Amino acid sequence: MANGSSAQKVARLARKGKGKKVRFQGGTLFPTVMAIVIAVGIGLIAYARTEAPDTDTPPTTNDHWHVAYGIYKCDAFLPNLVGNLESPPDPNYIKYGVHSHDDGVIHWHPQALATGRRAKLGVFFDTYQLKVTSDGIEFPEDQNAGVDYKVGTDKCKNKDGKEVDAQVKVIVWDQYDDATKSQTYITGFDDIRIKKDGMAITIAYVAPGVDVPMPESASNLPELGAVDTGGVTTTTAAGATSTTVAGATTTTTAGATTTTAAGATTTTAAGATTTVATDTTGG
Repeated sequence: MANGSSAQKVARLARKGKGKKVRFQGGTLFPTVMAIVIAVGIGLIAYARTEAPDTDTPPTTNDHWHVAYGIYKCDAFLPNLVGNLESPPDPNYIKYGVHSHDDGVIHWHPQALATGRRAKLGVFFDTYQLKVTSDGIEFPEDQNAGVDYKVGTDKCKNKDGKEVDAQVKVIVWDQYDDATKSQTYITGFDDIRIKKDGMAITIAYVAPGVDVPMPESASNLPELGAVDTGGVTTTTAAGATSTTVAGATTTTTAGATTTTAAGATTTTAAGATTTVATDTTGG
């Protein structure tokens, strides 16, 4: 009898459950949470790939590059941006390791956030709080006397001498001493890559069709770049005596005597005497 009663109970339960759907305990909450977790995980992976600092793509934190730059308005260059941001240390300089020495040169000895594919012109703009867009150029109060240039408001003369609406563009030369190879940008200025040492860049606010020159600092970029790399350039007159430390460059005219330490480069004219010291310490 017990077995028969149990069979009847099972049959009744089966009839009650007929047509009912099986549900996860807790309803739809669990699958919803799992979907969110997966989506967040994918987003974090994508973020990590874009934000992780480059270790192999130049520039690296071991590099020290110099890029000539200038800001050209209508028909002349504006004064260079001022302040080396080292003393007192500016937060953006600490963050990026990019600055200038009032010399029309971007000194790019980057921290991780300005290396590899992150090495972009926008880093320099951020460091000096300069805003460059297709709508104009905006300066902070401590640069260019705080004067801005707005497209549609501030005009420039075209090649015919007529006042017309100006435009913003950035011209990039791959090599400071080769004016024949350049690329012109009319938008996306922040994303312009700093790809190599010795580039030249002019940020221009000009009338359409006006020729834009290389920055003035391009003509002596190596000398300007030596400001914070320890290089020194000297010229010694005839009959003089000069001693040059390591890493320096000296040019000596006839009749002069120069002593040059290890690692220095010397060019000596006819009749001059040169003694080069060598390093025997192994260090």
